[in-house]
Amino acid sequence: MKILVINAGSSSLKYQLINMETEEAIAKGGCERIGIPGGKLTHKANGQTFIVEQELPTHTDAIALVLKELVDETAGVIRSMDEIDAVGHRVVASGEAFKQTTLVDDHVMELMDEIAELAPLHNPAAILGVNACRAVMPGKKMALVFDTSFHATMPDYAYLYAIDYDDYKRYKVRRYGAHGTSHKYVAGEAAKYLGKDPADLKLITCHLGNGSSISAVKGGKCIDTSMGFTPLAGVPMGTRSGDIDVAAIDFLCHKKGMSMDEGLTYLNKKCGVLGISGVSSDFRDLAAAKDAGNDRARLALDMFAYSCKKYIGAYLAALGGLDAIVFTAGIGENTPDVRRDILGGLEALGIVLDAEKNARKNDGTIHEISAETSAVKILVIPTNEELVIARETAALL
Repeated sequence: MKILVINAGSSSLKYQLINMETEEAIAKGGCERIGIPGGKLTHKANGQTFIVEQELPTHTDAIALVLKELVDETAGVIRSMDEIDAVGHRVVASGEAFKQTTLVDDHVMELMDEIAELAPLHNPAAILGVNACRAVMPGKKMALVFDTSFHATMPDYAYLYAIDYDDYKRYKVRRYGAHGTSHKYVAGEAAKYLGKDPADLKLITCHLGNGSSISAVKGGKCIDTSMGFTPLAGVPMGTRSGDIDVAAIDFLCHKKGMSMDEGLTYLNKKCGVLGISGVSSDFRDLAAAKDAGNDRARLALDMFAYSCKKYIGAYLAALGGLDAIVFTAGIGENTPDVRRDILGGLEALGIVLDAEKNARKNDGTIHEISAETSAVKILVIPTNEELVIARETAALL
């Protein structure tokens, strides 16, 4: 069985074709600048990288180009589209409309339109991707795999906000979380590495990238997560503010003459470590600026680490103990200094980092960075969200 995984953005599209017998990506790549002059496809297959520079007016054009490359005589890995058994689409927010992976049909897409506003930066792009695939691959089975599904196991006291309960029932305003496919994958890999049944483990999974979230996983199920109604909540991120007093948003909007929509754009795109540092949303740039003596870069990094530290402490309490902490995603996998700053001072909780192991360069494999004296295992696990999407799609079929 071969599953094509699609992750569509507003002007980009990433893909992988995964052979489910080996669970390996036999081709992968991405389209850039969809709907913008200068479109480009980067396609990796057969040990080579192929670049196609071509205008891509729509997502449909992008999907058509991807499929063309997949069957190309030189760059291709399949003879025809008939070899693709199904397509799995990444979707950020499900609302309460979907609790699990769902096959695409007209009614499902109507519901998707209704919940698009729950993730305004992501869901509309996913809808474009699905519609493009349906246009180019009519009749092909497709599945929606939601970032929020893994968090659907949260108890009501964890996912509810203390608003009028009737308003929750009417408008479905609650904590949904995000990055669920990543948290699910690394939690499962941690259980395999530790040689234990997921049902017997208490884990804290830290997906740290330009967007970051932290989850408490008990018995293989999420019981709490840092992101909220949208991916804006939680720890400070690349350009997102993270947790903030809602009254402060209203205050800022009045002072800066912004509408609420403009205020949310500000919080999503101009804040976070970019806003604090004034340097960059990229943690590599922040580290370099800090080393050069930039105090605002230092402050941004300190704020990020402190916020992550607080969530770890809170989730240890919520879990009633802790077997392992997992770091994953771009920052979590590749930035030893950030891991060190997050875990520093937690030794009294049985969390002890080994500095030498922590400094090891990421080689794409699981590695343990906890000291021998640590009661809690500390693991770095490369994430594989595309594989989770492919597995979910295959299981649904």
